[in-house]
Amino acid sequence: MTTPAFTHDPSATAAFAALDPAPAVVAPGEHVRAVVIGGGTGAPVSIRTLLSMGLETSAVVAMADDGGSTGVLREEANVTPPGDVRKCLAAMAADPNDPLVRAFKYRFPFAGNHTLGNLMLSALEDAAGSFPEAIAICEKLLDAQGRVYPSTLDRVTLVAHTRDGREIEGQAVACHSRTALDRVRLSADRPVTPYEPALKAIREADLIVLGPGSLFTSIIPNLLVPGVVDAVRASRASTLFVCSLADMQGETWGLTAREHVEALMDHGMHGLVDYMLVHTTVPLRPDSPATGVFGALAGDEPEHGSTSDMDDAVLGGRVRPVAITYRDVQAIQAQGPVVIARDLVDPAQPTWHNPGALRDAFRGVLKLCRSRQK
Repeated sequence: MTTPAFTHDPSATAAFAALDPAPAVVAPGEHVRAVVIGGGTGAPVSIRTLLSMGLETSAVVAMADDGGSTGVLREEANVTPPGDVRKCLAAMAADPNDPLVRAFKYRFPFAGNHTLGNLMLSALEDAAGSFPEAIAICEKLLDAQGRVYPSTLDRVTLVAHTRDGREIEGQAVACHSRTALDRVRLSADRPVTPYEPALKAIREADLIVLGPGSLFTSIIPNLLVPGVVDAVRASRASTLFVCSLADMQGETWGLTAREHVEALMDHGMHGLVDYMLVHTTVPLRPDSPATGVFGALAGDEPEHGSTSDMDDAVLGGRVRPVAITYRDVQAIQAQGPVVIARDLVDPAQPTWHNPGALRDAFRGVLKLCRSRQK
């Protein structure tokens, strides 16, 4: 069989791109601003969902990516990491089936496995003189329905501390840690400064969505940029954390839903998470130790078990559901967030959200936000 000359990353966003516009959730003339904070493959899922609901949607994207095509461009061309921005720009496109939008996502196996979008952003950063200008040009080319902002323009490196006491450097290495991470921080040659338009978008938001996506390497790196958490605090927005469905990477291997949200709190978000969306197929009752388990290859590893005995091929095929129990719900809600537990999984893809179910959950959260404001 001939290998295709052009490929693109498999993505849950394809299913979300097919979402038809939902019945209006905002009144004519009403403007509800939503900001997605994240990166990687998770943020586009929330972007497409919010756009289908008619919300004015922006994204604030982490700048610590140093793997794959992005890592090569970052090191060899000394450019701002384009990968996560590229994914969010494609998700913002008015017509996902437009040939330019499709080509923007093409990956070239014969040319260092770079994507066209990464190359365009990097070339435009040089030609236009700045990364924000490169983003603005791509937004016009793709007819983006919202804005994409880097959380910082500084060159930053992610440093992670594992739960077994090791320190590892680099986002690409950290996400594949053999033991769950405990804390992360940003390292830079000078004090890190935020990108002010990103802070402004957060301050002016009505709804802030964290995730879904890699907790320590896509979501939290944004919160580590000085000023981002302060902007969340200064906004009038309600904040929703969309917890991952399952682990396929080592950074959160074995962590429960409760430990996910507590990690957010440990990195500045204590008292700032209003709602938490979690997956479960079983009603969470005092007499039901539900785990949210769905059809998956879960294994019997102890909590926070190391994956050091698995090679990459084995680990890449493992899916470990993120557990949630009634006791966890009580503990989470005692710290502030309202837990919304729904069956959110796509039956055909057990690590991806079901587009319709996620949108219904978002609509419910928006109704709760409005009832709180009255």
